[in-house]
Amino acid sequence: MSRTLALVTGASSGIGAAYARLLAPDHDLVLVARRADRLNDLADRLRAAGAAVEVLVADLSSHDGLAAVTGRLAAGDVRLLISNAGVGGYAPLTDVAPDEIDRLLTLNAVAPIQLARAALPGMLAADEGTVVTIASLLAFSGGRDNPNMPRRTLYAAAKAATVAFTRTLAGELADTAVRAQVVCPGIVATDWNGGFGRTIPSAMSPEDVASAGLASLRLGETVCVPGLEDQGAALKALSDAESALMDHGARPSPATRYQH
Repeated sequence: MSRTLALVTGASSGIGAAYARLLAPDHDLVLVARRADRLNDLADRLRAAGAAVEVLVADLSSHDGLAAVTGRLAAGDVRLLISNAGVGGYAPLTDVAPDEIDRLLTLNAVAPIQLARAALPGMLAADEGTVVTIASLLAFSGGRDNPNMPRRTLYAAAKAATVAFTRTLAGELADTAVRAQVVCPGIVATDWNGGFGRTIPSAMSPEDVASAGLASLRLGETVCVPGLEDQGAALKALSDAESALMDHGARPSPATRYQH
């Protein structure tokens, strides 16, 4: 049996490492992250389980790191891309340095698009492939006024962009054998944000997030919210609201309230 090659970013811990462990029985792997020691430890364990593993140390918030990973994807042999690398950067916008804005948006929003763009030609040529991006339920939190939520302007914007990107890309790829999926977990018990999720009893394990994401692929879903029971109804409500805005907002004259 041939083994599919998967590339996983943010693979040194948390959700990325969980995906790598779940994929190892029938995939070979390219593991990407900044921390070489953790990547090598994980690679050794996965090789012992029978997977061929490449380690690619790269910081996807940097031009050089992004170029290294897109260059690897351009080889055209990766059939499953898991874009998981990200960072919170939670703070009021006025507290974020201008150069830090570029770094945060590069990692959280630009990198997944660049990686998909690099991977797609090989997938389309092979008539096989899947692009998975890990976003967050905070992608849908722009209108929520909850004092318990983090100051998340940049993070929510990036993840909302990722959701829109993936849903639109899925439509673009509808007539091909290549698929796109976005996974939107809530709080996850990982090292993320200083390990905050590990202190929350309702946090989901990274293993459950990754397992739900892979099950969602088998179900043919484009959007996966791992903890949402009636996802179909919620996504239909979202689609209906979007249609109402698009269909009723595209008029040649302003709404009555804007007319004097």
